[in-house]
Amino acid sequence: MDKLHRRTWGLAVASVLLAGVGAARAEFPEKPVTLVVPFAAGGPSDKIARDLAEALRKKLNQTVIVENVGGAGGTLGAAKVATASADGYTLLVHHIGFATAPTLYRKLPYKGIDDFAYLGLINEAPSTLIGRTTLPAKSFADLRKWIAADPTKVNLAHAGVGSASHLCGLMLQSALKTELTTVPYKGTGPAMTDLMGGTVDLMCEQATNAVPQIEGDKVRAFAVTSKERMKLPSLASLPTLAESGLPDFGVTVWHGLYAPKNTPAPVLAKLNEALRGALKDPELIKRQEALGITVVSDARVEPAAHKKFVEAEVMRWAKVIQAAGSYAD
Repeated sequence: MDKLHRRTWGLAVASVLLAGVGAARAEFPEKPVTLVVPFAAGGPSDKIARDLAEALRKKLNQTVIVENVGGAGGTLGAAKVATASADGYTLLVHHIGFATAPTLYRKLPYKGIDDFAYLGLINEAPSTLIGRTTLPAKSFADLRKWIAADPTKVNLAHAGVGSASHLCGLMLQSALKTELTTVPYKGTGPAMTDLMGGTVDLMCEQATNAVPQIEGDKVRAFAVTSKERMKLPSLASLPTLAESGLPDFGVTVWHGLYAPKNTPAPVLAKLNEALRGALKDPELIKRQEALGITVVSDARVEPAAHKKFVEAEVMRWAKVIQAAGSYAD
């Protein structure tokens, strides 16, 4: 083979290889994508992830699997994604605990929020302050007086250290300037069961899980934790805690989507595009709104704005956790 032919052949091979690389990128995903939920099946985050998985499936034209990896307040599931292959096939759906873990836990099984690539914010949900139906208080004003009479006798349940109910409970105690007896559970399910059964007094729980119990008169609702009232017609009259005497109170439980650090930029772009499309899916929006949840449609669906938002949340919650002295090993 002469020099000219060798050069022509080499250029042809290079062109084929480059085309192959481009095709491989364009074909992502070539196999099922897994959404890791760092909490047990059946909980609020799990429900959200399953709705999102179906909407993403339509955009990616590929199966999207939800895998529950619970334990240690969500840090085990997060660690699994942080150490997974950076190829876009293993993603993390995590809530506000993603931003509180660096302060809440003395040792994390991963380095922190910089171990992830940010894909976009998914939603924001108010929590509700709910209580057993046999409580003597009918309103938040009555509840506040009842708590003040003897805080040591008031039991506040939560779904485990690092859970949304735990974090909201910390904020509530800080706002009330009162320390209550907290009762940790291994998940939202058993905590809610005991609240409905009257074993514990109060719980600060995501609307995702609380709305059906409120509407079924299985628990008593005192207020919502967001700055604005819920849009659900059945709960539109439920006041916010800010309206009820805690003017600076405002807690929403948000969820975001993440990939391992160093995931290739073209893959991240494809995933973000799919996420943005999924968040416009009418069925997803309908399911979320039925639970009082707002699907994010602002700039935070983009990676840079999502990361900036999370960094601000880290700073905000660090102050609350440090003031409460609430840490986990």
